[in-house]
Amino acid sequence: MKTKETAKVKEKSFSTINTRSFITVLILLFAILLASGAISYFVPQGSFERDEDGMIINGSYEQGEVNGIAPWRVLTAPFRVFASDDALTIIMISIFLLIMSGVFNLIEKTGGIRVILGKTVRSFSSKTNLVVCITLLFFMLFGSFFGMFEELVTLLPLVVVFMLSMKLDTLTGVGICMLGACFGFSAAITNPFSVGLASSIAGTYVLDGAWLRIVFFAVVYILVGGFLLAHVAKIKKDPQKSLTYAIDNEKRATLSLDSYEESEGDKKIFKVFVIFFAVQLVLLILIASVRAISGLAIPLLSVSFLVGGIISGLLVTDKKSKVASYMLSGALSMLPAVVLIALASSVKLVMTESGILDTLMSGVIDFLDGKNKFISIILVYALILFLQIFIGSASAKIILIMPIILPICSALGISPNVVILTYCIADGFTDMIMPTNPVLLIGLSMANVSYGKWVRWTWKLQLIIFALTVGLLLLAVQIGY
Repeated sequence: MKTKETAKVKEKSFSTINTRSFITVLILLFAILLASGAISYFVPQGSFERDEDGMIINGSYEQGEVNGIAPWRVLTAPFRVFASDDALTIIMISIFLLIMSGVFNLIEKTGGIRVILGKTVRSFSSKTNLVVCITLLFFMLFGSFFGMFEELVTLLPLVVVFMLSMKLDTLTGVGICMLGACFGFSAAITNPFSVGLASSIAGTYVLDGAWLRIVFFAVVYILVGGFLLAHVAKIKKDPQKSLTYAIDNEKRATLSLDSYEESEGDKKIFKVFVIFFAVQLVLLILIASVRAISGLAIPLLSVSFLVGGIISGLLVTDKKSKVASYMLSGALSMLPAVVLIALASSVKLVMTESGILDTLMSGVIDFLDGKNKFISIILVYALILFLQIFIGSASAKIILIMPIILPICSALGISPNVVILTYCIADGFTDMIMPTNPVLLIGLSMANVSYGKWVRWTWKLQLIIFALTVGLLLLAVQIGY
């Protein structure tokens, strides 16, 4: 990606969905929609009996006749889905995404995260290893609890400058920022875009099974932290072993490495946004622990982020009109995601209206019949990894596959907690190795690191993470998680 193009990207809300990526996913989902209508002319209708929780009762499938759905119903499904049984869920998710994107854009534009990170790093600038561990934890926690990924990558240039100022290299900064945000998002504890939405669809609570996700987060943090500290030790011993040694020398000659100086305004910004995030964290804990309000997670978080974001923005911004402008631009940048969610939801609507959804589920169950749970969950993992190549949006994938995978796994005796865990780990880690991921390419371009160097530096870590996640899923099935 050209430097000029990168500059343009940085001027926008970073949650803006890459145009090429959006068009690719749009075409793919539309093709799946058409295919779901077409196969209704070849696949017979059928239905399962369901229990009070909506899960299918294994062995209750009854097959009917072939009866294709009318083409006009297929083509209008993306619009009719907003009047379907799933309409309320879709609308709530869409509003939630728009609000979150708007608030995160406001925080980024007003310097909230930059100041928090800058103050933290500046306080420990003489302790290199501690700074690496603290900033990595910062990025991973925000990804794991709040589902922040793309928004955090906007801080990449700042993190790289900090690392260079401590005589480290660009790769250390990119690793802390991008690996931290992405791996934290994937090792989700309460991530509203994965655990939250999936739990809502599954009818479970956000804290159900959280103990294993917390353990997994800790293991991933230790693994990535160890990877970065080993790299730091190597380049401290011999700086020329850094893959970005030549580039870093050029950057040190041209960049102002003491670019962050705390002002009186920054002190106010720090206090306001620390309070803001503390309030959101308390709310997340309450939602996760109080079952009476767990079902209201999305609307409660939406209202809290909206009100808290507006108040925080008004407190730290002199030009009050900028608050609405920042939030609106951030929300508008997420509109393509709403389109993708509508398309993904319409696939289920078409399959349900044509009566083939349960037939397809029955076929998958029959295919997996006789295979043990371990093989079944690995196959589900592989399916989500395959979809990850084409559909980067976590919300779109959840809407597309969770209503299908959850009942199937339930019939096979695999708990919703295992399915949610499988989705979380399959949805994110590979974002840091796939060349089709626009955030990765943009981030590498911002740091002036080639994709080849990035793969050369991280491929062993990715293999270890993959082995770890497979082992985790097998363990989860074994212990009846």
